[in-house]
Amino acid sequence: MALSARNQFKGKVKDVKKGMVMAEVTVEVAPGVDIVAAITTSSVDRLGLAAGKETAVVIKATSVMLDA
Repeated sequence: MALSARNQFKGKVKDVKKGMVMAEVTVEVAPGVDIVAAITTSSVDRLGLAAGKETAVVIKATSVMLDA
């Protein structure tokens, strides 16, 4: 699948915490660097996401806010 989003990171699923509707998926994209995504539990099931699975994180946003 070709995507226009430029912020794409290959990684490995580190942890999946499933709730009733939403899930929190932690993906290690580099040693010591994790990205956490909140997605639906049905998407977790459809994608077969589980610890150890290779995946890609795609970030497409019109704005990102940081505070230091």
